[in-house]
Amino acid sequence: MFLQISEPDQSPNPGNRKRAAGIDLGTTHSLVASVRNGQPEVLADEQGSVLLPSVVHYGQTDRAVGARALEQAVQDPLNTIGSVKRFLGRDLDDIRARTPLLPLQFVATQNMPLVETAQGPRSPVQISADILSCLAHRAETALDGELEGVVITVPAYFDDAQRQATRDAAQLAGLRLLRLINEPTAAALAYGLDTDTDDSQDRVIAVYDLGGGTFDISVLRLHRGVFEVLATGGDTALGGDDIDQTIADWVLQQASCQRAQLSPLQQSQLLRECCRAKQTLTTDTCARLRYENWSGTLERTRFDSLISPLIARTLSSVAQTLRDAGLTPEAVDEVVMAGGSTRIPLVQTQVESLFGKQPHSHLDPDQVVAMGAALQADTLVGNRAGDAPLLLDVTPLSLGLETMGGLMETVIRRNTAIPTSRAQQFTTFKDNQTAMVIQVLQGERDLVKDNRSLARFELRGLPPLPAGLARIQVVFQIDADGLLSVSATEQSTGVVAEVQVKPSYGLSEKQIADMLTASWDHAAGDRDARQLQQARTNAERIHDALKQALSQDGQLLDSQEYDQLAQANQKLHDMLTCTDTRALTQATDSLVKDSDFFARRRMNAQLRKALSGRGIDGLEQGLTHNQD
Repeated sequence: MFLQISEPDQSPNPGNRKRAAGIDLGTTHSLVASVRNGQPEVLADEQGSVLLPSVVHYGQTDRAVGARALEQAVQDPLNTIGSVKRFLGRDLDDIRARTPLLPLQFVATQNMPLVETAQGPRSPVQISADILSCLAHRAETALDGELEGVVITVPAYFDDAQRQATRDAAQLAGLRLLRLINEPTAAALAYGLDTDTDDSQDRVIAVYDLGGGTFDISVLRLHRGVFEVLATGGDTALGGDDIDQTIADWVLQQASCQRAQLSPLQQSQLLRECCRAKQTLTTDTCARLRYENWSGTLERTRFDSLISPLIARTLSSVAQTLRDAGLTPEAVDEVVMAGGSTRIPLVQTQVESLFGKQPHSHLDPDQVVAMGAALQADTLVGNRAGDAPLLLDVTPLSLGLETMGGLMETVIRRNTAIPTSRAQQFTTFKDNQTAMVIQVLQGERDLVKDNRSLARFELRGLPPLPAGLARIQVVFQIDADGLLSVSATEQSTGVVAEVQVKPSYGLSEKQIADMLTASWDHAAGDRDARQLQQARTNAERIHDALKQALSQDGQLLDSQEYDQLAQANQKLHDMLTCTDTRALTQATDSLVKDSDFFARRRMNAQLRKALSGRGIDGLEQGLTHNQD
């Protein structure tokens, strides 16, 4: 829950209002907004423009952000970086695969890719920080004072690496980040859907957000002023940029040109021309295009057929997210459109057809996210009273850790409301184990190899106990920004190890899709694989325990008994590689049953040893002491 600065049901003193802003750090354009006179307002620059192109130009001696940088894109494309949001939390191979016409030079490093510029290498975090600094300056000029906090929006499907990169950019820009919130939730706030309904009635809201570089679909339930995200989906590499790329492919085909033949300058010019044509076709039925020696006309019908597969991908994500929420399109009460790409007529008609109702679109789709962020920022600095909504977002993918046998034990399941904390107890597998490696995983599959490793850390200083006696509590915590921290504590000694999960790059669009679809496609196979691996792990544990028992207390058996148990134990060991789960389980259970007499003899021998030389009085004293 959020900190309430003012007294409940009382408005803060207008003269003491704190300056706060909401920032939509977009792929194509970025905006900043603030609450003025009780209403969210997008702030303009000195020229009256509210849209800041998300472009930075690094010259030999100067740096330009926004429109001035965009002017340099044609003449100096190698030093002009746009769509940097697509680079956040990604590795170099994924960036190149996603944006084949990108006229930039990258440098691969261990942590993150860098962009070569005239002022030296720049990371996506640094470039994003320059954009954020420009927006913050605009807000401070408009509000006549320093900002006391900002809320920045991110796609709902941003993973931990991408969210952390956004936080790092805010810190580098010198901003006090109050919270990251998901773009679809911000859009719902901007439309005031939290205030214009009867509190006794729940409403289901779907937010379709198609921006310049990402697509989000979120299904929210609104109950008594609380926004609960029921499910979220989308594609972090699908948006208006991909539509530009699709038009560019068509132009190159018409002009009989190959991508590999284009210089960085030609690539930049082509993409700008395609973007202009896309914007024209939102209102007109045809658009003229010129490229080098080729010119032609792109009709609206042809444009629709070109982009139809991209729109179909968004609708597929919508359908899956509705299934995750356990809903049908008819169960959705309100549909909200956000993102500049929702201006495209085909998008509007397809969404309306799917849900059977006209979406909310009367607010500028480029501005709604920033407006919603401004409302949330105003709340978090204490300017809004008890009417402020509570936001409950969800984590998009399951989180867990590796257990013996290469299995993933899920600790937090996907679509769990955040912030959240989950704890689970584990134990040691080997006798006298004094350390444990903990691997944090993300994904929907049962086997570690099929999921993504987020982090790995060690818990040392465990007491040297027999296998299974140590008690290690592992706690997963996700904060309101969707960022994960994991800690492990040995209960008897209090030894603690922890990690703040900061992976070096995020998931590609293909990896996200594979994680989700593979979990359904391979559900039966994963179940069988988990059962087999669990049977193998249990068999190995029984084999090791009996082997050690024979080594320590074999004298309690006669030669025939010893040989029979040793042979049976070796037979179980030889079966560890078999793929018949049932046979392996039966062999393990049989060995446990056949060795039960040996376990009883060992226990009796240990009791006799413990009681030797002690009288009844001593025994009573010992029992009394233990009870104390």
